[in-house]
Amino acid sequence: MSERMTALVTGANKGIGYEIAAGLGRLGWRVGVGARDDGRRAAAVERLQADGIDAFGVPLDVTSDDSVAAAARLLEDREGRLDALVNNAGITGGMPQDPTTVDVDVVRRVLETNVIGVLRVTNAVLPMLRRSAHPRIVAMSSGVGSLTRQSASDDPLSVGPVAVAYSPSKTMLNAVVVQYAKELAGTGVLVNAACPGYVATDLNGHRGVRTPEQGAAVAIRLATLPDDGPSGGYFEDAGPIPW
Repeated sequence: MSERMTALVTGANKGIGYEIAAGLGRLGWRVGVGARDDGRRAAAVERLQADGIDAFGVPLDVTSDDSVAAAARLLEDREGRLDALVNNAGITGGMPQDPTTVDVDVVRRVLETNVIGVLRVTNAVLPMLRRSAHPRIVAMSSGVGSLTRQSASDDPLSVGPVAVAYSPSKTMLNAVVVQYAKELAGTGVLVNAACPGYVATDLNGHRGVRTPEQGAAVAIRLATLPDDGPSGGYFEDAGPIPW
């Protein structure tokens, strides 16, 4: 990939998303910083630009049809194409999330962001991705979405707490990735899910043991895969994750 490449990273104003944008920028990519908060988005863009990264802001609320449509129009007018989409925006919904007592509205909100938001954004920018010579889609998942791991262990350090909204949202996201990969097979669009590991971010009250930069590495790798790279996979730094 020697030509100038452009990426959109959702939820990129802080944490893992910011480091994905920074990492792609250091590789010479032009990066759209997708975020819904105007002030935080502008601050992130300013910080990236100060580090020599070609970054620009994209107002984006993944739960809003109008916001996503406007973001797609901005990218179309400003860039005309897109080479990589990293669907990073996500929420936990707050804890506890025991299935017997959870507020079902919490489940709806988590799915709206973590799953439907990915569908909404991906479909809005897919026409631009199709114009790329090397189109890539990455969905930021989690190891807690692995049914194999969830059913094999009760250790919260390895599979997280009981979380009937967050964990199943990542399981469904993984399934969505597989469906995209099946539909887009043979088009050159590679679609994969990434697990960043247990990263210290606002999402978990900074209890994680990995840095956001470490967590971003797998997404950057999947966003820059060669044309013969995998599609429909679920990966962490160490390799494939069991479904």
